Amino acid sequence: MRHAARHPARIGPYVRRLVRDWRLRRATGDDHVAYYRAVMRSDTARNPNGAVGTASQERWMALGELQFSYLRSHGLAPSHRLLEIGCGNLRAGWRFIDYLEPGHYYGVDISPDILLAAQRVLVSHGLQHKLPHLCVVDNLRLAHFPDAHFDAVHAHSVFSHSPRHVIEECLTHVPRVLKPGGFFDFTYNRTDGTEHHVLREDFYYRPGTLIALAEARGLTATPMEDWDALPHKQSKIRVTVDGGGRS
Repeated sequence: MRHAARHPARIGPYVRRLVRDWRLRRATGDDHVAYYRAVMRSDTARNPNGAVGTASQERWMALGELQFSYLRSHGLAPSHRLLEIGCGNLRAGWRFIDYLEPGHYYGVDISPDILLAAQRVLVSHGLQHKLPHLCVVDNLRLAHFPDAHFDAVHAHSVFSHSPRHVIEECLTHVPRVLKPGGFFDFTYNRTDGTEHHVLREDFYYRPGTLIALAEARGLTATPMEDWDALPHKQSKIRVTVDGGGRS
């Protein structure tokens, strides 16, 4: 109530999200993936760019460039195979597809609706000849991918919308699909106080919690502190299987 009194303009949007949360929870129960797929369907119907968190085309382009430039300058090479978890409508993905060798980009998402939007983005940039792999998933076990197939895995703004058990599932299964020396970069909503969520859409974690989850699975987790200096609200961690990730 104190927060609402200080920010009255946020009351209306919050109430609308609260009503939608109640409606979608009734329809999907305790299945978070089904729930968030419904959220994405709702958001994508209004604005595919807004569904991935960047309502304006200008911001969509800028944030995609930010992700691409950072990963390229931190070890991604054209010959690498890249898996992007939560690829959305290819905000950064179309740049990765253009940069990588044909057939080396793999994008997965829980939302069929946003992947249809991704196909339209692919066509608009004339990148069909790069033969990207785009597929819908209903979990993060990645069982349909072979062992040691990817040089890099990228998940931007995925853990920021994920409860702990989804993050644990991802950290458990990503190492299997990574090549030796490969790396997994993910962003998350950081808090240095009490971990919490907002209407089960936005989750906030302490860095130590995510590092501990990785280390419990024999992984090395390194905060990417130079990312924090960039114009983005989320923080980033890099995970490697053997501590041998590229930098």
